[in-house]
Amino acid sequence: MAPNTTQRSGASGSKPGNRSGGAGRSGKGVRKPLKPVKAPRPWGLISLGVAVVVLAAGVITYAALQANKAGKPFGERPAQEIAGIVNYRKQDPKMLTRNHVAGKVQYKLSPPVGGDHNGRWQNCMGDVYGAQIPNENAVHSLEHGAVWITYRPDLPKAQVDELAKKVSGTDFILMSPYPGLDKPVSMQAWGFQLKLDKADDPRVDEFIKGFRKAATVEPLATCGSGVTQTGTAPSAA
Repeated sequence: MAPNTTQRSGASGSKPGNRSGGAGRSGKGVRKPLKPVKAPRPWGLISLGVAVVVLAAGVITYAALQANKAGKPFGERPAQEIAGIVNYRKQDPKMLTRNHVAGKVQYKLSPPVGGDHNGRWQNCMGDVYGAQIPNENAVHSLEHGAVWITYRPDLPKAQVDELAKKVSGTDFILMSPYPGLDKPVSMQAWGFQLKLDKADDPRVDEFIKGFRKAATVEPLATCGSGVTQTGTAPSAA
């Protein structure tokens, strides 16, 4: 028989896969694990983000406070605490009827702060009237939320001009001379009155800010497209 020349694998003494490349044993070919690199924290951006959040929270808080203030019943608002103001909504609410009538109306107050009135309102888009206007038309303007400033005809021109600056160009406000006032200046809103000794009294601005538009008893009513007549006779309805 012919001799068996087939050799077994590994007969030479070397194991499969364990070749002469000894790099595996020496460790020179093995990569060490990389250490994570810590990125610097963007403190500037973090501070900015915190500031934005704080600012947004402040804006939201302020808006909520304003909404709460606006949502309060009209009788609880700060303007009604102005020194010297008379609140006829509390003192004599029955006086503040709201019927449209023709002709003259005998008002309990002079100037009036409410009550039955003419079917047409006096234009109150910052109108400065140089002569007396009909009570009946002016009261209708008050119903719409206007502030009506009246003054003695003999009020010094400088003071009249000062009042006119507060009125001109501002909607829901009007002014006119009013003979027979017991004080130099009298301010009216629907159900409210404030009488003053001079035009530069800071309460003039407080009254305007507190009652202009806010005192309306006819929401969404306009102050434009009204009559602009002077005199004491009310407009023809």
